[in-house]
Amino acid sequence: MSRRPPARRTRIIATLGPATDPPEVLEGVLAAGVDVVRLNFSHGERGQHAARAARVRSIAHRLGREVGVLADLSGPKIRVERFAEGAVVLRAGDPFTLDCRADAPPGDATRVGVSYLGLPGDVAPGDVLLLDDGLIALEVEAVVGPEIRTRVRSGGRLSDRKGLNRLGGGLSLGALTDKDRADIRVAAEIGADFIAVSFCRSAADIEETRALADAAGSRAALVAKIERSEAIVNLAEIIAAADAVMVARGDLGVEIGDAELPGLQKRIIREALEHSKIAITATQMLQSMVDSPIPTRAEVLDVANAVIDGTDAVMLSQETAAGNHPRAAVEAMARICLGAERQFHMDTDFEAAPRNLERVDQAIAMATMFLAEHITVRAIIALTESGSTARWLSRFRSQVPIYALSRHDDARRRMALMRDVFPIAFDSRGLPPAQAARVAIQHLFDLGLLAAGDRVMMTSGDQMQHQGSTNTLRLLQVGEGGVAEGLGQL
Repeated sequence: MSRRPPARRTRIIATLGPATDPPEVLEGVLAAGVDVVRLNFSHGERGQHAARAARVRSIAHRLGREVGVLADLSGPKIRVERFAEGAVVLRAGDPFTLDCRADAPPGDATRVGVSYLGLPGDVAPGDVLLLDDGLIALEVEAVVGPEIRTRVRSGGRLSDRKGLNRLGGGLSLGALTDKDRADIRVAAEIGADFIAVSFCRSAADIEETRALADAAGSRAALVAKIERSEAIVNLAEIIAAADAVMVARGDLGVEIGDAELPGLQKRIIREALEHSKIAITATQMLQSMVDSPIPTRAEVLDVANAVIDGTDAVMLSQETAAGNHPRAAVEAMARICLGAERQFHMDTDFEAAPRNLERVDQAIAMATMFLAEHITVRAIIALTESGSTARWLSRFRSQVPIYALSRHDDARRRMALMRDVFPIAFDSRGLPPAQAARVAIQHLFDLGLLAAGDRVMMTSGDQMQHQGSTNTLRLLQVGEGGVAEGLGQL
């Protein structure tokens, strides 16, 4: 049987929105290679999110693909309120007041209300406030009661509900709003596989989210969005508390400045890998494709550099949610990832790998990937319940694909976000380990993923249906017709 062509290893997240609502568009986007869809809870209602998730599950099942669902909480995004007569133009040198009262009237060219009423307590004269992703800059001159009186440093057109940040960060509002707490329950109801925590500041924000998700019956993995300067200070504890981290470059770039962003992106990805957590790179990756059918060369290099840095996944936002070419954007993203993967091989530094491992499955994973660097094998096969072994394996970058076989739908969807991992449905219940290994090899052979003569390494456990029981590594060879031939237990 002929083997399938090499598959893309870097994962793609695509945001759903009005542009992907037509069934034929959604199917085209998923068929083009989306691994996880993002539901942006900053927009839309509960029923809309539930309907989109259900359509994704239905189409993915028909296509025979594992597609995860990520519920992205709104978080405490600070915004200016609405203007009485539409957008206004602010000119450099003009005074402008931010009115932090609950009953502030609709705005005009001299003032506007703000969604965060506690803002006067967080700013002082000399601070710089940035509006609309930094396009407009205001310098604080005075704080008088609920009013923040500023002078426009760089002007522009300002419309309703644009975002507001403080240069350098330091705002005191927490990561979870009352809306977020309600939305966590919604995420649990629709069976979201991932929940993203926006504007988190510390591990406490992740821990609170996990407690609320557990109480709602959700098993979702938690994604910490790194978009506040405080998150950089507390990066190590946030990574330790979360299951994945997202480099959310929009608000992060506004708070810390564009010049610091490239180095921080590399640092966040590196530290996530060192702590065996998933890394996601997001925001404006193919922004020009909102209108254009092809990306700019700068965007191509941006995506490719993230892949070379070792990110697990790259994300599309407005490009698919509201763009004119959602499928083309996914196809371009997939094409760029494949190109970067072909031309760059990341060697794992095993000298820098963790020492004194306490978990057996983690030690087996490390031994597997070390041997994969020194023994020619076609694939690594992980018989896994929860997907944790696949996660340990994927932290050690390799050219060898990892086929993660699990009987649990939710585990396979969570593994859809792991670089180098290809989740496959497989039920080993009732089979002793040796027989399960033979059946798994035959299954992959029948799928065209293995061919006669291929050598593979397989991880499994003596107690096949127990999470965290991986304790065995086998070296096997595929015989004629897909029959597994033992080369030894390692």
